[in-house]
Amino acid sequence: MLISEVIRKKRDGQVLTGDDITAMVDGIAGGSASDAQVAAFAMASWLKGLSPDETAALTLAMRDSGDVFDWPDMPGPVVDKHSTGGVGDNVSLMLAPILAACGAYVPMISGRGLGHTGGTLDKMDAIPGYVSQPDNALFDKVVRNVGCAIIGQTGDLAPADKRLYAIRDVTATVESIPLITASILSKKLAAGLGSLVMDVKFGNGAFMSNFDDARELAASIQRVAHLAGLPCHALLTDMNEPLADAAGNAVETLNAIEFLTGAHRTPRLEDVVTALCAQMLVASGAESDGQAAKARVRDALDSGRAAEKFGQMVSALGGPSDIVERPETHLAQAPVIAELCADEAGYVSGIDTREVGLCVVELGGGRRRAADQIDPAVGLTRLAPLGAKLEKGDPIAVIHAASDADAEAAKAQLSAAYHIGEAPKPGPVVAEILT
Repeated sequence: MLISEVIRKKRDGQVLTGDDITAMVDGIAGGSASDAQVAAFAMASWLKGLSPDETAALTLAMRDSGDVFDWPDMPGPVVDKHSTGGVGDNVSLMLAPILAACGAYVPMISGRGLGHTGGTLDKMDAIPGYVSQPDNALFDKVVRNVGCAIIGQTGDLAPADKRLYAIRDVTATVESIPLITASILSKKLAAGLGSLVMDVKFGNGAFMSNFDDARELAASIQRVAHLAGLPCHALLTDMNEPLADAAGNAVETLNAIEFLTGAHRTPRLEDVVTALCAQMLVASGAESDGQAAKARVRDALDSGRAAEKFGQMVSALGGPSDIVERPETHLAQAPVIAELCADEAGYVSGIDTREVGLCVVELGGGRRRAADQIDPAVGLTRLAPLGAKLEKGDPIAVIHAASDADAEAAKAQLSAAYHIGEAPKPGPVVAEILT
C-alpha cells in the first residue's frame, strides 16, 4: 500500500482501516516513509481527527513496531502510571518503590523533560552511575528481583512512536488528543502492563490548562486502553502550583528520598502520591477498597520498606548503594544558593507555575533544544505554596544556581511568577477520579 494513499485518505476525512494504519506505522518504523510523509500524516490526523478505533489501531501498531515485554510468571500485578507532566512532579520516584513494597511490579518507562515540565528520567540521571537506559536483560532482572525499575525508552521499544513524536514536536501537532493517546499507550502496552493509572494534569503549569480538555484526554486514554484490553483508571490533578516544594533534578530527587524516609513530606504531594498508588492497587485487583489500599500504601512508607526498595533499585541499576542514607554526598549541589524574599506582607494569592518551570530551564535544569546538556544541580527549593502567609522578608524560594548572575536572573523571573495579595481558596489537588 502506498504511504501517500494513506495520507490522502486521512486528509480527505476518511476512516483509516487497520491495514492502512499498519502500513503507515511500518513506514515510520522502517524508514520507507519520509519525514515529510510522517509530518503530513501527523497534520492530517491533527486536522481531521482519529476515531477511537483508529487510535486503538495506531496504538497497537506502534506497540508492535519494536520489543514488547511480557511478564506471565510474576507473583504480583504488573502496574504503572503515567503523568501528562508538570512542575515539581517527582511522583514516579516515590510511587514505583511504594508499589514494589506493596507486592506489585512496576516496569516504568519514563521520559525526559519537555518544555517547562521536568522529566523523570532527568531526575534519575542526577544519581551518579545510575543506568537509565539498560539493555532488556538488565531491565527484566531488576523488575523481577527488586519489584521496580525506572528507565527510559530505548530504540527497540515502540520505535515508531519515538520517530513520530520527534516529528510531531517540530510540526505543531503535539496537542492532538488521539496522537497523545496513542503515544502514551503504545509505550505502556510495550512494557507489558496489566493495568495503568493516568495522572492527567490541568492548570497553568500543565500542557492541558483547561479542566475540560484534561478530562477529554483522560476519557480518550481510557477508551483506547479499554479497546486495547488494558484496565485504566485516571486522576485529574491540579497543577496551578508546583506539586513538590522543589523543582529541578537533583533537588527533586533529594525531595523524593526525604519523602520516602519521612524526613519531609508536603501535604499536596502526599495526597497525589497516596491517591495514585491506591488507585493502582485497586485497578490491578490487588485491593478492592480504596481506603484499604491507602492504608497499605501508608504502611509501605511508615515501615521503611518503600525507601529500602528505592535504594535497591538504584543500586541494581548502577547507582550508589547508600543513596537513601547519604543522598547529599552523591547528588550534585549548586555553587550559588540564594533566597528570594517577599518585599511585602500578604498571602501567596497566585503562582504562574509554567514560569516557575521555565525558571528552572533558564538556570540550566531543562532543555531549550533536544541536544542541550542539563545541569543536575540547579533548581529551586522551599517554594512557597498557594495560600502561604508571608511577612516582609520571608523566603518565597531558595535558588540553586551555577553563578551569581543566574541567581539574580532567577530572582527576577520568580518575583514576576509569584503574586502576593489576599488569601486564595485553592481547590483539592485531586479533582476527580475516573474508574
